[in-house]
Amino acid sequence: MQGIDECLLEAMRLPGARGAALVDWTSGLALGAVGESPGGDQEAAAAEAAELARLAAEQRAFASGGPGAAEPSAGSVGLDGAGGSATGPAGTEPPVEDLILSNRDSYHVLRFVPTSFDSSVFLHLWLARAEGNLALVRIRLGEMAGRLELG
Repeated sequence: MQGIDECLLEAMRLPGARGAALVDWTSGLALGAVGESPGGDQEAAAAEAAELARLAAEQRAFASGGPGAAEPSAGSVGLDGAGGSATGPAGTEPPVEDLILSNRDSYHVLRFVPTSFDSSVFLHLWLARAEGNLALVRIRLGEMAGRLELG
């Protein structure tokens, strides 16, 4: 298990890492941040990344599962009020594993963090495209998310 600071510093050791943050996508607040920030403002970048994460997590089209996947229980209500929690019951996996957004010079990788409580937290890694390796980043962020201790 590792804390937020250790996790973010480990993320910054990945090739091409420019900045990293742990963000709560419900509030848009950065729980921790290191390195550079897209646009130069870490709080604004966290809020904007949270909007993207929230959009993906709340849309059933992007959630894991397919035909035959379990339907949300009738009593659960998600953030959009349409039924089904965006993060699922306590102790379950987030509905989306990760998001990758690419532009001409960088990647933004958002890795949702599974927790033992109902949470809405993700790791955001800003990666220089020329030096970054998306496959390695996905593997390592998944490992970091599994070791991250929140509480």
